[in-house]
Amino acid sequence: MFKRIFVVVLDSVGIGAMDDAAEYGDLGVNTLGNIARSQGGLFLPTLERLGLGRIAPLAGVAPVGRPQASFGKMAEVSKGKDTTTGHWELAGCPVFTPFPVYPEGFPAELIRQITALTGRAVLGNKAASGTEIIAELGEAHIKTGALIVYTSADSVLQIAAHEEVVPVEELNRIAAEVRAKVCTGEHAVGRVITRPFTGTPGHFVRTPSRHDFSLRPPQPTVLDLVRDSGRQVVGVGKISDIFAGRGLTESHSTKSNDHGAQTLLRLVRDIAGETLVLVNLVEFDSLYGHRNDCIGYARALQRVDGQLALILPELGVADLLLITADHGCDPTAAGTDHTREFVPLLVHAPGATGRDLGVRATFADVAATIAENFGLRPLPYGTSFLTEVGS
Repeated sequence: MFKRIFVVVLDSVGIGAMDDAAEYGDLGVNTLGNIARSQGGLFLPTLERLGLGRIAPLAGVAPVGRPQASFGKMAEVSKGKDTTTGHWELAGCPVFTPFPVYPEGFPAELIRQITALTGRAVLGNKAASGTEIIAELGEAHIKTGALIVYTSADSVLQIAAHEEVVPVEELNRIAAEVRAKVCTGEHAVGRVITRPFTGTPGHFVRTPSRHDFSLRPPQPTVLDLVRDSGRQVVGVGKISDIFAGRGLTESHSTKSNDHGAQTLLRLVRDIAGETLVLVNLVEFDSLYGHRNDCIGYARALQRVDGQLALILPELGVADLLLITADHGCDPTAAGTDHTREFVPLLVHAPGATGRDLGVRATFADVAATIAENFGLRPLPYGTSFLTEVGS
């Protein structure tokens, strides 16, 4: 048994279109592959040594003969391609009924409920890029105090407000009330998200004070099982938001990939006892994927690769490190939305020989592996790969 398991989710770092990608409008997508091609290759020496190049062809990343990690890729069985479905499935709780989406904006009655609840009018009410809609409506928001409400291809209701017009604490309270009183029943979107921003017209900038108000998973996840067994479950980044705080004994919010990687390094060095740590590094998705920024995405990958080089030597023989993703967000694809992709799987057990884990049928294999490692009852979904990586 491994005493400590660290799961690092590289948010949106997909590795090729799933077989049903055409049903999602995502034929031919490949986040990692297309970024590598667009940049003439990626320099990822740490991930290369772990075996990333053995999962799929990637320009610049060699398929090393003796990888330091076991390697494979995972398919998503959930009906979706977003943060909530991806993380819940990783934790053993796939989503088979799609969350509601609103490509034409939210119903008038829902908007009326938000206005009645908050005492503020609503601007926007359409599917839009977050940076573009604050550029378009930010000045009107400042003049009127109305909330900017918008969505995307995902099941989200996002509320943007200038921090000097609606302080972060008030915006969080508004979003919590919208989550509890408006986004319920048939309108139970996956997440209600705050989008605070600062600046002046023409120079608005979103701040790191975003907060996600998610639905609670409909059934226990591996986080619940590990916590209920008396072990530590630590969330880093937006993990607490994604699971609505459920299943965690400790949470560390982060403001960037760098902050997340630094927090992970500190936990690897300091945390004792039997522990599950889940880390989400969100900037691949939020700053680069959704903005079609291949150059920024590539640089972010290379930066995290360097940070992993500092983390790996700190791991002991009783530690297991899993590196994966929750969906794709191919910045070369048309549009700015998530993409339906396989996700990479790298499983590093210090001292163990890397093996080919193949194509896994569901992200829930991660949860099954964690449950088996800690001697917990199996969840309804997923097949453990624990014996394939050594223990």
